[in-house]
Amino acid sequence: MPVANVRWTLLGVMLAMLLGMLDNNIVGTAMPTIVRDLGGLEHISWVVTAYTLATAVATPVWGKFGDLYGRKRTFQAAIVVFLLGSLLAGAAHSMTQLIEFRALQGIGAGGLAAGAFALIGTLVPPRERGRYQGMTATVMAVGVVGGPLVGGLVTGHLGWRWAFYVNLPLGIVALVWVQLMLRLPAQAPKTRPRIDWAGIVALTLTIGAVVLAATWAGTTYAWTSWQILVLWALGVLGAAAFVAVERRAPEPLLPPRVFTGHRNFPLAAGLLLAVGVVMFGAALYLPLFQQTVQGASATSSGLLLLPMMIPVVIASNVAGKVMSRTGRYKVFPVLGTVLLTAGTLLLATMDTDTSRTTAGCGMALVGLGMGFTLQLGGTLAQNSVELRDMGAASAATNLFRTLGGSLGVAVFGSLFTRAVPATATGEAYRAAVAAGTRHVFLTAAVMGVVAFVTAVLVEEVPLRGKPGRGRTPETNQPVTRLTTESPADHAG
Repeated sequence: MPVANVRWTLLGVMLAMLLGMLDNNIVGTAMPTIVRDLGGLEHISWVVTAYTLATAVATPVWGKFGDLYGRKRTFQAAIVVFLLGSLLAGAAHSMTQLIEFRALQGIGAGGLAAGAFALIGTLVPPRERGRYQGMTATVMAVGVVGGPLVGGLVTGHLGWRWAFYVNLPLGIVALVWVQLMLRLPAQAPKTRPRIDWAGIVALTLTIGAVVLAATWAGTTYAWTSWQILVLWALGVLGAAAFVAVERRAPEPLLPPRVFTGHRNFPLAAGLLLAVGVVMFGAALYLPLFQQTVQGASATSSGLLLLPMMIPVVIASNVAGKVMSRTGRYKVFPVLGTVLLTAGTLLLATMDTDTSRTTAGCGMALVGLGMGFTLQLGGTLAQNSVELRDMGAASAATNLFRTLGGSLGVAVFGSLFTRAVPATATGEAYRAAVAAGTRHVFLTAAVMGVVAFVTAVLVEEVPLRGKPGRGRTPETNQPVTRLTTESPADHAG
């Protein structure tokens, strides 16, 4: 497919991916208004938790369904589920209803992320993917920066319900665009797929326990409370059961061969988990520091992250172009994790007298590190698996990034809460917030070192080239990109 056609096709995929990235930031801005209207302040955390938990659980399921039933129609189904959840959430008349419909939204969002990266992996071979990394990085930047801006504008002028309804026009455009523009290679019909229900149940138990433990630990319950210990124990038991089930399943949800075929895949997953911890922590605590300590306006919270997000786009574009031209890529995650660690260490020195210029330099270093690391981590993972497992592999990498964010927010929240007494006011409160921020970014720097060690261990395997001409990293045997879709993906 010509480059211009691929870009037009990917635009619809990116629009759908943007839905999920914008949503949480938009809704976060609207939450004070929602609580004033619906009440239920004691349940407010569940509006986020229900969405995050449903997304994490649904991501690997959508990925495997894409491998089994065709990626185009599975992706479209995820868009429809997300839009239905948005419509119902906007019409909610109680906090309980809103939480339920946010969970439905989260189920759809899991398919948006997993499906988008799987489709990119199907349409564009790893060697050529650098040409399109800038598109993905731009979507990430728009999602992080644009979410609070759109949320504040929509809530202020149209009401909080439009924080959900705003998804509908964008989602419908993406749905129609994908139907008209996306053409994937067909394959001969398979025998009837067998769904790995036992694997789905075991993985749901594992992810649910881990996400809830990470969300509640240090806030709702103490880290050593029986509730949190039970959740961690359930997570461990669920993971053991999941591994046992997957080894025997005819069509495993996350095939063991994905993790054992080549060492680069588990390394990429670990890299994305570690970077996810840093990314979520930076997105959450940098605006808080700038608003509380440096006196920035809360209405411009999205713009406060521009010094970090612009370098993400620049670094991703540079790395992508070099990767496509030379086929070399290991240097970027190594360099990226060094910059990430340096940036978090600089941010860990901030206090009440830190200038916005100094904070901006630290943010720029973190942004460059993420730009060199995030997109290439996904490419590295997809280049390490067979094309029949592209959906499962994409879902797994997104899952690890999500889990990294959940764990990071939990740990950072506990550290920050300990540093900021509830009774602190005035200058003492500013100093406590600065101290809490330092603790957060010092811990983030440790994760940066972990990410660096992981990146160093990556083996630079030649990237697959054009369709039909690549080679699997583990066998160096030719592979074809035309063996993963169903005839339904050609429909329309």
